[in-house]
Amino acid sequence: MTSQQISFPRQHARTMRFTLGAPRSFTVSPDGERVIFLRSASGTDRSGRLLVLDLPRDGAPQERVVADPAALLGGSAERLSAQERARRERSRDGSSGIVGYAVDAAAELAAFALSGKVYVAGLRAGTARALPVPGPVIDPRPSPDGRHIAYVSKGALRVVGADGDGDRALAEPDGDDVSYGLAEFIAAEEMQRSRGFWWSPESDRLLVARVDNGPVQRWWISDPANPDRRPTEVAYPAAGTPNADVRLFVLGLDGARTEVVWDRARHPYLAQVHWSSDGAPLLLVQSRDQQSHLFLAVDPETGSTRTVHVDEDPVWLEIFPGVPAWAPDGRLVRIADEGGARVLAVGDRLLTGAQLQLKSVLDIGESDILVSASAGEEAAEPEIGETHVYRVNELGVERVSEGVGVHSAVRAGGVTVLVSHSLDRSGARVEVVRDGKRIATVASHAEEPVLSARVRLTEGGARRIPCAVLLPEGYEESNGPLPVLMDPYGGPHGRRVVAALNPHLTSQWFANQGFAVVVADGRGMQGRSPGWEKAVKNNMVLCVDDQVEALQALAERFPLDLGKVAIRGWSFGGYLAALAVTRRPEIFHAAVVGAPVTDQRLYDTHYTERYLGDPAKQPEVYAYNSVITDEGLSEAAEQVRPMMIVHGLADDNVVVAHSLRLSSALLSAGRPHEVLPLSGVTHMTPQEQVAENLLLLQVDFLKRSLGLLG
Repeated sequence: MTSQQISFPRQHARTMRFTLGAPRSFTVSPDGERVIFLRSASGTDRSGRLLVLDLPRDGAPQERVVADPAALLGGSAERLSAQERARRERSRDGSSGIVGYAVDAAAELAAFALSGKVYVAGLRAGTARALPVPGPVIDPRPSPDGRHIAYVSKGALRVVGADGDGDRALAEPDGDDVSYGLAEFIAAEEMQRSRGFWWSPESDRLLVARVDNGPVQRWWISDPANPDRRPTEVAYPAAGTPNADVRLFVLGLDGARTEVVWDRARHPYLAQVHWSSDGAPLLLVQSRDQQSHLFLAVDPETGSTRTVHVDEDPVWLEIFPGVPAWAPDGRLVRIADEGGARVLAVGDRLLTGAQLQLKSVLDIGESDILVSASAGEEAAEPEIGETHVYRVNELGVERVSEGVGVHSAVRAGGVTVLVSHSLDRSGARVEVVRDGKRIATVASHAEEPVLSARVRLTEGGARRIPCAVLLPEGYEESNGPLPVLMDPYGGPHGRRVVAALNPHLTSQWFANQGFAVVVADGRGMQGRSPGWEKAVKNNMVLCVDDQVEALQALAERFPLDLGKVAIRGWSFGGYLAALAVTRRPEIFHAAVVGAPVTDQRLYDTHYTERYLGDPAKQPEVYAYNSVITDEGLSEAAEQVRPMMIVHGLADDNVVVAHSLRLSSALLSAGRPHEVLPLSGVTHMTPQEQVAENLLLLQVDFLKRSLGLLG
């Protein structure tokens, strides 16, 4: 069956949103001779393979497969442990096969987990083999010298020789709730830290996190469709409740063990760890209220720490990929909010200003730093939805990426892999650049969508809210105004208005069903200034206000029928949709509410407390920002609007209790609604039939609710 013979919903589901077959997870060898990456064999194949693109200086680039799960497993089905499934859920990775890998310092050896076993692959020879170690295995990583592999198995941090000899445990669980070498739930879900151990540059020891989930409250997630199965016990740190106890140790290959000491009572969150040859091990630790960061240098011999820098903010402090880190000259590299702008700081110098809004540090070189950034408050143009790659040093800022789009990069050895998404093509264009010249491209096997999005990026309202507007294919002005579907995420860390085609394909499909679709990124979203993001402190409800402002402003320029406005969303978008129809029913006439956080007290500590503080100290703030409270609907208007509530029963991030309690509150208030429980589905919906039918059922509900049928 070809892509032209299937519907968009089925194709969208089958291709996992057109991500299958696309290259990802790039690494460039320090000698600039190899690019390592993952890619499945086709646009419908979920099994990732490990590949190398050779870049000889005197010949043509050559691509080769280094490890193919089908060959390594001999056709056997892949088996995943419960811990590995949880790790993939945290990273929102629904693929299979090789989903991640790590390399030694020279990028000569790769290690990866497959079906619970450790595999190593020689990247020059192109051979891969399993090591005889106890499993199930999580997160194997070679030492920088390539002689050892560290990995986690059954909560123990273990090390084995790269040849398979000398396997041993460096740290074993000293309690039922203790593990070594894994990121705790909060770190993986909210801090962008997926790792729990780090090799020393000399390959003789490791920094290893010890996580004790004993203090964390227990929840139980059951599968009502299979009553013969026991509920799954989950350690879930809801707002205001205890977190896991996280400590850090230096473990030597010789058996030495030293605890790293800092004031964990005042700064309990271990947010980032950096260990390179440019300086001592570097930690970023964070206070529970996230208003204080300490940058700490570690003495590996004694475990003592010294403060390198302190950041404080009365609202909150963000955590950024790639920092903190040391520059080659020993100065601290960080991203900071200074003077109303998000800037790059190296030592005591600020190297960027309000023209850019820094997102991450991509690479730190001898003469420059490669960063990812969007347009800041003082940019010459708003560059709606764009993200670019820049080279920064004391001499100034130079843009590396070209063309309207969303760009990122990986760099080493004089070679840059530039990944570019745009509005004029599906998927990403991956170019390999050396000395300013393109020397290769990395092919994508992702399918071409059966439809193309016609996205109009604009701004709406006095606040210049970034927006995307999509109209049906073939629409003409003579057709008159269209019913409106607001399609936001609408909250922190979920940018939806982007200058890339694929993220808008589902919105275009909804548009083709007869809607004008509007996507608006209001305050709280990654935007043009720290103030824009931090405006939601203690008041997430203003995200609804921004949706209203954008809608009404765009109605002056686009054919929007404000008498028929619906809203749909998932996760924060689901919360926003529920708020919209309960608080502003005069504007919103129907809502699809997917996996919503309805009671803020039931969501996790790090996320919720960042925005709303401590629920014990600010119960009124939590009540106002929740859709429901113990008494029922929170501050709901009298007018009733139809609502479809959708939730996966296996969701361990936004548990189904949010939707069940919302349904109970609606029922108590005499408000008709529909509930669609998804058996066996987590916060993701990777199942092909489920994902396809969800789109179809939503369209049917929206048309019924807005009176568009018949």
